[in-house]
Amino acid sequence: MAAFVQQPGDERLTSAMLSDSLDECGLRDQVLERRLAPLVAGSRAFGRAATAQFVPSAEHPPDDPYGVAIDFISDLQPGELAVLATGEGNASAFWGELFSAAAIGAGAVGVVTDGNLRDTRQVAGLGFAAFARSRRPIDFRFRMQITQSRSVVTIGGVRIADGDLVLADDDGVVVVPQEREVEVLTRARVRAATESTVLEELLAGESLRAVWDRHHIL
Repeated sequence: MAAFVQQPGDERLTSAMLSDSLDECGLRDQVLERRLAPLVAGSRAFGRAATAQFVPSAEHPPDDPYGVAIDFISDLQPGELAVLATGEGNASAFWGELFSAAAIGAGAVGVVTDGNLRDTRQVAGLGFAAFARSRRPIDFRFRMQITQSRSVVTIGGVRIADGDLVLADDDGVVVVPQEREVEVLTRARVRAATESTVLEELLAGESLRAVWDRHHIL
């Protein structure tokens, strides 16, 4: 899997821009059905998915109940985004302060989960971008476990393969299939550059119709 190298200006890319660019490429179902809320408003995470699937289970080795999760986090690479599929599980939290600290140390850019977070004040204090369905303080030990990692998972009706690009921000979470990322990112980067011009023209008093006819971007 090729490492994702962001280009200058990629910090301007948003979930909306990627969603529009995916639409232009005929990929119209790549936005998670439900918005996963950022732990801290204004957070943004953009990187390659490192996927894991949690399922209900009380079967953990008593001497190493976190072993699979530890191995998953230890395998995170710089620029990756942890993507935890839980089936919208509410039995426990799936991520907290110490997992965040380890992920930061590995160079990961954030976590996205359709489950719960805990230690949220501490995670926010670390500056780690975290997006989740909700919060709950319960430990997943002897309640949930990872059965697959680095595989295909589904969150919010969207298939996410390990290595796909994922961008999460205040508006939602968008998934760019790895095999189409060059095409999608090329369009998104053009859109990001052009939207600055569109904004300036609208603020200067140009009509919406004139700006649309000129740029075909809204």
